[in-house]
Amino acid sequence: MDTHGDHHDHHAGSTRTLALAATLHCLTGCAIGEILGLVIGTAAGLANGWTVAISIALAFTFGYALSTLPVLKAGTGLAAALGVVLAADTLSIATMEVVDNAVVLVIPGAMDAGLVNPTFWVSLVLALAVAFLAAYPVNAWLLARGKGHALTHGYHGAAVATGWRRLLPSIATSTLVVGLLAFVLGGLLVSIAA
Repeated sequence: MDTHGDHHDHHAGSTRTLALAATLHCLTGCAIGEILGLVIGTAAGLANGWTVAISIALAFTFGYALSTLPVLKAGTGLAAALGVVLAADTLSIATMEVVDNAVVLVIPGAMDAGLVNPTFWVSLVLALAVAFLAAYPVNAWLLARGKGHALTHGYHGAAVATGWRRLLPSIATSTLVVGLLAFVLGGLLVSIAA
């Protein structure tokens, strides 16, 4: 009986599953910031460069914030939690942001479409999907080496939070994904109706 082969297959499968979950989790934080930045920049009529800069800053902010919450809830101090999250998520977020913004910038008219134009919403969904596909192998590679989301995974549900930490929200990635999809679909429907 080849127990080593079975163990390797199980480990590879669990790494792929964890990489998928990590990429989806990272995407939700990035997408919240990215969408907010694009909405702010577009609504304010900012130049494309400023809109992209705001989107990137907010994507990193929300990406790090969503990853920091469970680490803080597990009892880690703020400085240590931020250290873990910066080490765990920076490469994944950076990959998503480079790809996401590149896709939006190369789609003709996407940055100038405005919030009530279907091109804005379709290009956003396309950019996020391509960013997900680009970040997945990055996360799988990091996880296979015990880095990336593996650094924060042990904090998820680690202990029962006490004191002020019990007030920190525990938001499931699936809830965030559904919320984002509903928001984007709503934006697309409004733009089509306009």
